[in-house]
Amino acid sequence: MLVDSHVNLHSEQYADDLDDVIARARAAGVEAMLTISDQLSSTLAIAAIAKNDPLIWRSVGVHPHHAKEYTDLKAETLIELAVDDNVVGIGECGLDFHYEYSAREDQLPVFKAHIAAARKTGLPLIIHTREADDATRDLLTEEHGEGGFTPLLHCYTGGPELAETVLKLGGYISFAGIITFKNASDIRAIAEATPLDRIIIETDCPYLAPVPMRGRRNEPAYVQHVAAKLAEIKCLALEDIAAATSDNFFRLFARANDPRKNP
Repeated sequence: MLVDSHVNLHSEQYADDLDDVIARARAAGVEAMLTISDQLSSTLAIAAIAKNDPLIWRSVGVHPHHAKEYTDLKAETLIELAVDDNVVGIGECGLDFHYEYSAREDQLPVFKAHIAAARKTGLPLIIHTREADDATRDLLTEEHGEGGFTPLLHCYTGGPELAETVLKLGGYISFAGIITFKNASDIRAIAEATPLDRIIIETDCPYLAPVPMRGRRNEPAYVQHVAAKLAEIKCLALEDIAAATSDNFFRLFARANDPRKNP
């Protein structure tokens, strides 16, 4: 089986055919998915999607693009929203210094609220970081010294130093369709260097469709292409990559029930 660890199923791009999208994923061997919160106003829509399928879990959180709308966010709010059994992660959250749709001074306290919630709940922290490696590394290191939590760098596009820091903190790295892109040799090198037991895979759909689907709307079914490229990078069989990344997902997101163990 395959697991797509980062999907955005509440996106308006799926408004007309979400059931078909999920059916195509299952036909492609993608049995389980984690649908991600971008802002708290999306919580009800995301919860409705997860409620209808026992193998679709969800997160709670605020993307750094929306931090300016949640400057008073408290960890307690996230903790309260995470009580449902199908909430398995906190985020996505983090720092985005590329677009800066939210000012840096707004992004930082919102990120810290998520870290505190991850520490309190024991749920993994799903991190978006773009052109903010140093700030993300420094904050994670400082906060980890105040109490443990498990970081996950999602759709990784950063450098080797941040990746190494997160691995030392006991974290994981998720690779998306970017590893299939012609100009992404630096990210493939990080994937090659990352221990197999710390890697999960994702589409980040509807964005970033992998080769050979690039230019189309991305779907969870296409995570098979991410897995195939990772198998090539690691010089392993696709079946080995599918098994390892699924194992890693259920180890990291321990609140999710592994259907291989609980059929």
